[in-house]
Amino acid sequence: MKRNKQGFLSVLLLNVIVHCAVAESANPDKTGKQNDNNPEALPSVEVEESVHKAETFSGSTSVIDKATLERDQVFTVNEALRKAPGVYVRDEEGFGLRPNIAFRGQNPFRSTKVLFLEDGIPFNFAPYGDNDIYYHPPIERYDGIEMYKGADLTQFGPQTINGAVNYLTPKVPVEPGGFVSFMGGNRDYRNGHLRYGGMAKNVNGLDAVGGVVDYIHKEGMGNRDNTFAQVDDANLKSIIDFDARNRLTLRGDFYRQDEQGAAFGLTEAEYRTIGARYNPDKNASFINDRWSTSATYEHSFNNDVTLETSFYWSSYERNWWRQQNEFPTENQCQASYPAYQSNRLNGIPIDMDLCAYNVGRKRNYETWGVAPTLHAKHDLFGIESQLDAGFRAHFENQHREMIRGNSPNARDGQLLEKNDRFADAYSGFVQNKFIWNDWTLTPGVRVESVSYERKNLLNGTAGQSSLTEILPSFAMTYSPIDEATLFFGIHRGFAPPRVEDAVYNDTGGSAEIGPEISWNTEFGIRARPTAGVKTELTYFHNDFDALTVLGTVGGGTVPVAQGKALYEGIEMMARADFGDVLNWTHNPYAQIAYMWLPTAETTEAFRCVPLSSGALPASCPGGNVFGSAAGKRAPYAPESLLAATLGYSHPSGFDAHLEAVFVSEQYADFMNLESGTDHPDGPNSLNARTGTYGKINDYVVVNFTTSYKVRKDLTLYVSMKNMLDNTYIVDRVRGIQAGMPRLVQAGFKYEF
Repeated sequence: MKRNKQGFLSVLLLNVIVHCAVAESANPDKTGKQNDNNPEALPSVEVEESVHKAETFSGSTSVIDKATLERDQVFTVNEALRKAPGVYVRDEEGFGLRPNIAFRGQNPFRSTKVLFLEDGIPFNFAPYGDNDIYYHPPIERYDGIEMYKGADLTQFGPQTINGAVNYLTPKVPVEPGGFVSFMGGNRDYRNGHLRYGGMAKNVNGLDAVGGVVDYIHKEGMGNRDNTFAQVDDANLKSIIDFDARNRLTLRGDFYRQDEQGAAFGLTEAEYRTIGARYNPDKNASFINDRWSTSATYEHSFNNDVTLETSFYWSSYERNWWRQQNEFPTENQCQASYPAYQSNRLNGIPIDMDLCAYNVGRKRNYETWGVAPTLHAKHDLFGIESQLDAGFRAHFENQHREMIRGNSPNARDGQLLEKNDRFADAYSGFVQNKFIWNDWTLTPGVRVESVSYERKNLLNGTAGQSSLTEILPSFAMTYSPIDEATLFFGIHRGFAPPRVEDAVYNDTGGSAEIGPEISWNTEFGIRARPTAGVKTELTYFHNDFDALTVLGTVGGGTVPVAQGKALYEGIEMMARADFGDVLNWTHNPYAQIAYMWLPTAETTEAFRCVPLSSGALPASCPGGNVFGSAAGKRAPYAPESLLAATLGYSHPSGFDAHLEAVFVSEQYADFMNLESGTDHPDGPNSLNARTGTYGKINDYVVVNFTTSYKVRKDLTLYVSMKNMLDNTYIVDRVRGIQAGMPRLVQAGFKYEF
């Protein structure tokens, strides 16, 4: 599985060359005037540059547009996504750098159950072999977000069990221009953003060529002390219109994150006695670097048939040094600091410099693939139809090391782990939408074939594994009137196992674990009953034949395990712009996104995957995850999620609105303990006091944002996040984590 990098470096070099050419050709006339031989060519560039798939889908979708992202001045991706029904986002470090996102009741830990796309292209660093998300671009650099949750998911993959998030990169502007913006606030927050781009026509025989460059620097404190992050993101995008039927889109991005970031949360006593912002892990260091590029070539054979071929490549490096990962199961500090454990359990501040221990978890990922997709309108069956069919070849390399140092600031030491992991995946799909009067019927199928390989470079063992799955889907819509559409969908959900779960590390044998498999059903209605009002109501039923849990997802350290589960509920979205309803100049508006999840049940105890020796992990009594049993509610599955907005806007450029976010109570462990003191080991036991067990109470966060367009090119913003300064728990995965305190931010955007 050796990889050839020359082709990928060539594409990256081509991207740079094209951007340089755009800079030279944007003003071919020294006077600044451009040729205008074809006045209709340029406007079509902007209209045609679209990856908005949601509007063509049959199932439930959500769209957060550019206007909403700007108006609400979203601070993190979490703030943006919670505006959509059915999406649960759980804060971790407060800056949205390691988002925990889930759809329809799934555990959000590391967003492992979600597929992330950028202009329809996967951007997870290892969606087949290790779908954890430790990297996320700044949300400010996108012009829109689409979320897919129905049978249309089978167009993408590999994660099709619940939902996908598709981020829309900025369009290249027809006329040269851009903006500069700045936001600042408490907790040392600063955010600078620069964007510039444009198109030029009739360049060296090409219809049009252009590009846009986007740069963001943001920094500030997280939700606790000793947490400070700096993020730099530079993004390039080019478009080359060869002629009316051929277009090449090139993208390139560099992202760097330098964070003083803690991994572990607080014990019950630390949270109660010292406070929610306490963080003793002052020596932690978390550094991410990511390079990526992609190219999409579109060829239109005629007005009805288009072939779109995308190539993508990324290289991601993560180095995370920390003194504590999981307390108390990983407790190496105790040897050099005898009071460490007792002080933490009793809420006494500790000094991590006394802990002669540090561990580096170093990761390198390289991912690339090619994906041709055919779109065709036809009537081969005597019925108006739209065919979508595609194929993807996808490849991943992982190199992982774990190093233990013997000082609090060590950056080298004993090598505990060193292995390489590979995943090769081939997939294809075909869907045909039959359009008959007010009905559409869309049968489809997706096939996923994945091969895994793992090499332990310390002991020389190696192993392989593979799987193939056929995933059918069917969607239907009916529009009896122009103002309403009924929809129904069912599809086979799928998510592949990680390389480390499919192949044993010490023997190279294949583990007894397969993919996650489910039957996902939904039906609902979306309507626009009158001007200014839109609604969508969806019932969903997701029945899992095999659902995987791993890591610290539900109280303590959970070995890799699979079980059966059922998630069932209702999503609702509604928005009313009363200015449009009543034909007013003034526009009071209201919006809600709500999910009710009465059923999030483990219908079968989760069985632990045996070790390579055949034995079960010691933490799996009777072979099951500790505390797991049929009839229990799944951890981190709140019954109700609500985001409600009330606002007022005026054409003069003024907008002000309040947003309230409600998250109902949820369990943090498989036993569904009300409190850590209810732990079977007893109220004074170690497990009862670590902060990882017990219920997370419901909470409300209130935000306020206002903006005013002082003049055509200048807008001022003021926002207050968590304006009531509520202190609330969001997470107990590795101990207690609290949400962000009050943030007050102000800034401007100047367009030119």
